[in-house]
Amino acid sequence: MTVEGQLVLVVEDEATIRRALEINLSAHGYRVLLAADGVEALRLAGHHHPDLVLLDLGLPSLDGIEVIEGLRGWTTVPIVVLSARDSEDAKVRALDLGADDYVTKPFGVEEMLARVRAALRRTSPAVDEDPIIDAGGLRIDLVDKRVLRDGVEVHLTPTEWRLLEHLVRHRGRLVGQTELLRAVWGPEYKDETNYLRVFTAQLRKKLEPDPARPRMLITEPGMGHRFVVPD
Repeated sequence: MTVEGQLVLVVEDEATIRRALEINLSAHGYRVLLAADGVEALRLAGHHHPDLVLLDLGLPSLDGIEVIEGLRGWTTVPIVVLSARDSEDAKVRALDLGADDYVTKPFGVEEMLARVRAALRRTSPAVDEDPIIDAGGLRIDLVDKRVLRDGVEVHLTPTEWRLLEHLVRHRGRLVGQTELLRAVWGPEYKDETNYLRVFTAQLRKKLEPDPARPRMLITEPGMGHRFVVPD
């Protein structure tokens, strides 16, 4: 299997490391995009759809963990973490949130390249849909974390956004109450279904043309919730 020409997004705030990664990846036939912070990383990923992301965790603007969460909101692109954080907790958290591999700094170039090749072999070429979803007058941008309703930006709280993002990511599928609670509020939440009722109602008021007759944010009592893109 050839990897020549595949696009790697390098997310690293230290210029010397960023440049060294660019040189070594380019020398082995990869095309390279560079980002120095988390916000730039998400924008580049959304616009260029890389085949793999090499990600430092200690970033300005958005931490690497937040970048993983942002990417996993819409793409299955392989993510290889390159980080000086060597604690087991840091590794477990990154992997649990969706990273495919974790390499501790300092690392050898050959090891890094081997991890890249392995991640690309394990993962089918990423064929991700556009991270911008148009639904019933709404425009939901999973990269910039923005929602427009009839061209006007809708302000969502962080919790409202996390709930909407998870449903949109799994649109068309019934998402169980426990899964939603854990995804939005944390792993210790499983019985607080009143949270879902309250925040789903808030989202409907902001996003549905007729909140009393929702067309997109559907509740199936006792089971879960579903995001539907109207015909």
